[in-house]
Amino acid sequence: MKSVNEPENRAYKRVIYYSDELNDDFAGTKISTNTVDHTFPFVHKNPFWNACAFVLYYVVALPLVYLAAKLYLGLKFENRRALKGLRKSGFYLYGNHTQQLDAFVPALAAFPKRAYIVANADAVSIPFLRNIVMMLGAIPVPTEPSGLRGFTKALSTRISQKRCVTEFPERHIWPFYTGIRPFPDNSFHHPIRDNVPLVAMVTTYRRRRGLLAWVKRPGMTVTFSEPILPSAGLSVQAAKTELRDKVYAFMKAHAGAADNVEYYHYVKRDNASST
Repeated sequence: MKSVNEPENRAYKRVIYYSDELNDDFAGTKISTNTVDHTFPFVHKNPFWNACAFVLYYVVALPLVYLAAKLYLGLKFENRRALKGLRKSGFYLYGNHTQQLDAFVPALAAFPKRAYIVANADAVSIPFLRNIVMMLGAIPVPTEPSGLRGFTKALSTRISQKRCVTEFPERHIWPFYTGIRPFPDNSFHHPIRDNVPLVAMVTTYRRRRGLLAWVKRPGMTVTFSEPILPSAGLSVQAAKTELRDKVYAFMKAHAGAADNVEYYHYVKRDNASST
């Protein structure tokens, strides 16, 4: 996949060429993925481990993430009150994936509620960092079918603890992408199984203003939908499709706004010759 750092159109920081909206990934990581199967500890029960996780999450990570989000990303929330109404229950968040730091946005948005992130197995494949990543809330997708039971149980456990669980159904990171890529309805059975609401969130980008108008990197705005519940009387498959379509429509509506700033320009390879 080709990228050009100095495109002919100087308005863009970078031009990225892609071939497959479903599978191309521009995260820039090259990690040898470890096996995640039935032996993987999706939920830790050791009191010492959990105490360390609490300190790392609330005392160390969150203050640093807050500073990075405000100063570096220019993070701003819209309709965060939708999450405040869910303080007494667990819920799922579904969002588009445009930054490495996306994984920390739910922690700030759901605070003081603990947030967990459904992540690729790569996230727990870095030597010596697996425990840290899990303490920060990563729940890896199994690489083997035998791990599905433990994975599903972990999601339900966190929901029963009235936590927030976040899914990025696009799965792959496209930095600063202003569109919404197609995604399947596979993951939308989780809120149906656990009988809890989901909230859609969409990341868009805005021009910096005021004292930060000189910063070329756009600010990041995350907008939340109102809680969405599965419709009663539908089959599981129909309910999954309905939830997926509602989330996708919400994302598309906000991503299509005229003030969503295009910082990186994405060009499909089939059309590259015409640019």
